[in-house]
Amino acid sequence: MYSSAQEIPEVDQDRLENTILTLANFGKMENGETNRVAFSDADLEGRAYIISLMQVSGLEVSVDFAGNIIGKRAGKDRFLKPIGFGSHIDMVPNGGNYDGCVGSLAAIEVIRTLNEAGIQTEHPLEVFIFSNEEGGVMGSRALVGELTQDALDVVNSTGYSMGEGINRLGGNASRVEEVERSEGSLTAFLELHIEQGGILDREQIDIGVVEGIVGIKWWDVNIKGFANHAGTTPMSMRKDALLAASKFILAVNEVTTSIAGKQVGTVGRISAFPGAPNVIPGEVQLSLEIRDLSSEKIQQLFAGIKNRANDIEKEMGTPFTFTPIDATSAPALTDQRIQKMISEAAKEMSLSTKQMQSGAGHDAQDMERITPVGMIFVPSKDGISHSPKEYTSPDDMANGANVLLRTILTLDTSWF
Repeated sequence: MYSSAQEIPEVDQDRLENTILTLANFGKMENGETNRVAFSDADLEGRAYIISLMQVSGLEVSVDFAGNIIGKRAGKDRFLKPIGFGSHIDMVPNGGNYDGCVGSLAAIEVIRTLNEAGIQTEHPLEVFIFSNEEGGVMGSRALVGELTQDALDVVNSTGYSMGEGINRLGGNASRVEEVERSEGSLTAFLELHIEQGGILDREQIDIGVVEGIVGIKWWDVNIKGFANHAGTTPMSMRKDALLAASKFILAVNEVTTSIAGKQVGTVGRISAFPGAPNVIPGEVQLSLEIRDLSSEKIQQLFAGIKNRANDIEKEMGTPFTFTPIDATSAPALTDQRIQKMISEAAKEMSLSTKQMQSGAGHDAQDMERITPVGMIFVPSKDGISHSPKEYTSPDDMANGANVLLRTILTLDTSWF
């Protein structure tokens, strides 16, 4: 049994790395890179490996109706609500081997370490391996009751829809609403993840203490000009939609950087029509994305960008239309008490820390709807992510796993 006076064990760094490298074999291609998109054969094989590790670790393993793999470990007090932790193992097409995998395998390694040290927590523990995170945080959205029928119809690169994929993973798309957890059903949820940016690596900091996960808002933007002959239409008589789009893209950057903060605004996709070298573009379709920890700031930025679009429209004679895209997410702030626990756990291990936000979405963002959450970042070499070149060192993975372990034990004994 664990007591606060008992020495806290450390994870087996070599074992953790070996499980990461073994998981990378599922979906490995001839060039040595791994492709394990959700619902693919490689995903099924990787999940079978994860389930076997969880079973060996003594967890009670099940697959819920949304395809989430959940491993349960009993606590001394069965009336206490579980502490949840975990991540995902699916990848973007031709992604990397660390992304959510570090958090997933570190969660299992924490269980194995507790077992070997003979520590039984007061709270039950639940390890979550979420399904199809990269394709729309499918599993965590289902857990918080946000997975819609429209989402189940979305098809990913495997050719399977989410609904078909859920069934393929051993879930049941017709009963997915039954997996919803009520608010307060968990004591807390923790996610360890690689930092999908270069801050920790560049500043040589061991642990990122995540303050929150940014909200993401998307719009489709349509700009109407007038297609005409490029050789015979004087410059003064043109309604060039692409020229208007270029002014708009500059405006997005100017508005986004005009106020203090870490907000970002991006135009990442653009198409011009009719797309002939001798025709003035008569229509442009492009995307607008804004991210920040504050919903109010996102709306403030959008209002500023839209005002600039109105100015361009008057100047160029090119009407703008903004259409919101539903596949967006609200900001999620992590619990300040858990932030402090993470910082103190790192300090106990003489690890350096930095308070930071996550510019990428995570399953923890959904879990924040039903329970207090905490996120731990570890460095990714050169800030590379969603790439075969992403890499997190064994030392950094073990540091993150040990901070996760200590935070769980602190939550277990001091949560009010």
